[in-house]
Amino acid sequence: MALLSKPLGAGKITGTIYDFEVTGDILPMHNHDENTAHATHVARGSVKASGQGWEKQFKAGAVIDFPPNQEHQLVALEDNTRIVNITKK
Repeated sequence: MALLSKPLGAGKITGTIYDFEVTGDILPMHNHDENTAHATHVARGSVKASGQGWEKQFKAGAVIDFPPNQEHQLVALEDNTRIVNITKK
């Protein structure tokens, strides 16, 4: 299993592309402060997002807006899943 990441950058817009090669690959539990909060676009495949006391599934095309300081993790539900995190500075 491997989670691959590639940074993005264009002025005040930055982000990261995450490729989950196989079902079960995980972006471990983490959170973001007000300066690093971002939206996550599920570009292909599907993921389960979860945190303390909640979980939800998202398919390709979905945009997930995590509030600042909300601890969360993402798990691929399909091989070859891709998410794109977009952060505005």
